Amino acid sequence: MRTQAQNTPVKQQEHLKKQRDILAYRMKKLSAKQVGFSKKTEELKTKIKKKYDDMKRVLDEDLRITLCQLDMEEEAMERAIEENIERCYHLTQDLDQQLAELSTQLEEVTETLKITDPELIQMDEFKNEQLLSLTINLLLFIRSQVPVTKKLFQSAQEVILNPDSAHPKLIISPTGDSATYTETWQEVPENTSRFDTTLNVISREGFKEGRNYWEVQVSEKTYWELGLTYPSIPRKGREEDCWLGRGPESWCVEFFNGDYTAWHNGASHELTHITGRTFQSIGVFSSSYGGLVCFLGADTMTPLYSFCTGTFTDALYQAICPGHDNQGTNWKPLLICDASRSAPIL
Repeated sequence: MRTQAQNTPVKQQEHLKKQRDILAYRMKKLSAKQVGFSKKTEELKTKIKKKYDDMKRVLDEDLRITLCQLDMEEEAMERAIEENIERCYHLTQDLDQQLAELSTQLEEVTETLKITDPELIQMDEFKNEQLLSLTINLLLFIRSQVPVTKKLFQSAQEVILNPDSAHPKLIISPTGDSATYTETWQEVPENTSRFDTTLNVISREGFKEGRNYWEVQVSEKTYWELGLTYPSIPRKGREEDCWLGRGPESWCVEFFNGDYTAWHNGASHELTHITGRTFQSIGVFSSSYGGLVCFLGADTMTPLYSFCTGTFTDALYQAICPGHDNQGTNWKPLLICDASRSAPIL
């Protein structure tokens, strides 16, 4: 009985030591898990911070593009106002010399006063309200990553090229959505609307009122011209008169071997700020509110150049020139894009 009594404390002591060892091991495991949790938390915080940095980068880039677009429109309106002031000044001098011929000058005075009316040059307030509304919806913007200005143009007009206006060295697709240069002079019917000295083609339908936006795919090309024109643009005769932008009837941007030039009424404007850049497609936006014609790099809605004419005096037609072969580097067609379904920028 005495031996059994002595064994009981020993067993209890061994049991307690065993329990202490178990607790020590458990504390070690808990410490390791604490370190693991801390590490995972830091990794999660780093990933979340990176996502917020990406969102800030996207928003900053879109803000830059949007502000640049507004600056281009403001510059175009200022140029138009300065030109109209100079026009009024010269007309005033002419009137002082020709008061005796007032009856024959009345029509010119009336037309000039109409063109230089300051009320005709105004901001497109409806578009600006849309811009502000779209800017507020930041969550939708971040998900789609489409620049805010792109959303304003997605109600684009369908453009169908008129084969009866195409130069005989242009092949117009059956659906009227592309123009391709060929060295072969095609057997096509002669008519008064066909260009016979420049590689131009214009749309079947024109438009007069409101806003209009369309896009042309220009990738892998080294030479092209595109823009808007009145139906009165010359189709025959001197080649220079029929080029887009060389007369008062049309506005265009020309691309040749890496250089961009904007043209209207024979005046050229070299776009040195985008020299060497290439775009997948070019967008053309026009608004009868102030006579605005704006060209953009449609990939990122980068403003290229804007004209502000004050008012349009006739219907406008879309016009493109795919250019000659340019020593074998320019065989790709110009393709009219469906601007309302343009893919978002990734």
